[in-house]
Amino acid sequence: MQTITHPDRESTFATGAYSDGVIANGFLFVSGQASVDFKTSAFILGTIEEETARTLDNIKAIVEAAGGSLANAVKCTAHLSDIADFDRYNKVYASYFPTHKPARTTVQSVLAEGIKVEIDCIVKL
Repeated sequence: MQTITHPDRESTFATGAYSDGVIANGFLFVSGQASVDFKTSAFILGTIEEETARTLDNIKAIVEAAGGSLANAVKCTAHLSDIADFDRYNKVYASYFPTHKPARTTVQSVLAEGIKVEIDCIVKL
């Protein structure tokens, strides 16, 4: 197995007891990501649209650091702090998968730090 780190993550910023991504048997498993600025390790709060875009940009950067593409995503799981935001979140999410739609689960969850969305992803490399 090989671990993958977001390319902007400061080396001094510890991720805790998880990796940004892990490659195993030709698949990349991306840990739950949120609207984080990896250069400062600060959450960037905003509208559901802004947080979804930044979250998916973070996932995309991790996937590309592993040599992959979102076009090969097979499964995503999304946690929304308010399921009433689903339609607005879904519009942004769909723009990241214009021709390929991975399997997906979306649920309402209690999220830390006031974030509105957290997404994890599995990608075939």
